[in-house]
Amino acid sequence: MAYTVKQLADLSGVSPRTLRYYDEIGLLKPAEINLAGYRLYQQREVDRLQQILVYRSMGLPLKEIQQILDQPEFNIETALYKQQKQLLKKRQEINELLLLVDQTLAHYEGEQEMNNEEKFKLFKQQAWQENEAEYGEEIREKYGEETVKQAADKWSDMSQSDFQAREELEQELLMKLKKYGQAPALPSDLAEQIYALHKKWLQYSWQKYSVQAHRGVAEMYVLDERFTEYYELRAGKNAAHCLRDIIQFYA
Repeated sequence: MAYTVKQLADLSGVSPRTLRYYDEIGLLKPAEINLAGYRLYQQREVDRLQQILVYRSMGLPLKEIQQILDQPEFNIETALYKQQKQLLKKRQEINELLLLVDQTLAHYEGEQEMNNEEKFKLFKQQAWQENEAEYGEEIREKYGEETVKQAADKWSDMSQSDFQAREELEQELLMKLKKYGQAPALPSDLAEQIYALHKKWLQYSWQKYSVQAHRGVAEMYVLDERFTEYYELRAGKNAAHCLRDIIQFYA
């Protein structure tokens, strides 16, 4: 069955204007345009639109969705399994957050005790889980399972004051790195400050600091585009390369 713009809009709940916009940007092209000038969509386009809406509901921008769907190896069943896994993880996070809210509410209503460490334990766990999901595989390959386990244990035992101090230290590091990127210079007082901040930041989650490991992390920042993007988004163009150069110089 072929759908016109209006019919597909009625079916999906997506406005005709949005469907036309998706056509304009190449995200969802009609199967054909008939002699009367009407866009016609077949089952393939219907399935693609469903995928677009699923990814949109997961917070992905349209440009990224298009890149995913246009990959030659894209398979809808594989994509659905990945989406299912991500959504189940999200549901677990929401359930954990609801439990925390319930416990906090019970605390304020005098029904149970709750110390300050317990108030923030969930957020520390989520921060570690996000880091694990994003970079865990590469870190394991480079440093081994035992090192990752030790870091996870230290992270779990971190006090709320240390957790907050680490967050503030990273913000200071990024601010100074952004400033350094405007006029890189080695050696310099600013570069030395950045190195010291980064070393201290690592030591919050490392059981044992080593120069070799520090240098290895620095190289990973420029070899893995995800690390590179992380620093460039927060500290400007070439931030990851600047940080790598600073660490290699002082470590």
